[in-house]
Amino acid sequence: MAVREALLALLLTGPAYGFQLHSALATRTGGRRRVNVGQSYATLERASKAGLTESAGTTADGLPLHRLTAAGTAVARGWLEGTDAPGADPWDETIDRVLIGASLPDVDDRAIITDERARWADRLASAEADGDVDEATGTTAAATELVRLAGAADAARARAAIDWLDTTARVSASGRTLAFAPTAERPRRGRRPAMTSDAAGEAQPSAIA
Repeated sequence: MAVREALLALLLTGPAYGFQLHSALATRTGGRRRVNVGQSYATLERASKAGLTESAGTTADGLPLHRLTAAGTAVARGWLEGTDAPGADPWDETIDRVLIGASLPDVDDRAIITDERARWADRLASAEADGDVDEATGTTAAATELVRLAGAADAARARAAIDWLDTTARVSASGRTLAFAPTAERPRRGRRPAMTSDAAGEAQPSAIA
């Protein structure tokens, strides 16, 4: 999945610390996305170096808070609006985008679902066209059949995506809200700043992204 884009989207609700975002990633994708906690922290560190996030201070007990920059906000909103991350699988992107978008307050999940459905309809049309090969092109019968099967596989996935999006649209239209605010409950884990000594020998927190 697009871990960076998903974490940035979570920050649209406001500043958060690393383990809070890590936990929210699993919760807001219905448990289907459980990445290694180290990957979450490393992704946040890279996002900071790329100018997509910045420090928002710390929690009362010293956990570093992250917040979006203007560039990070643009990436997060662009992802929710349908910009797939480079190298990401479209199927995973669709599911994660819809689930996360639906879970975030003040995000129009119906617009996300409509846009995703239109993209999969285009993919379905393309897959069906790819599977409609002409045997007179000089390819062998076996090669022709493989092309047809590949197109059929892509078409089947597109139909499955459209069916799932239609199901999700019905849930959204039913009035059952899937959105919730960030939890105030503290998880059991969370990276706290390491302590370093200043020139006077007093312990001071060091910055950890």
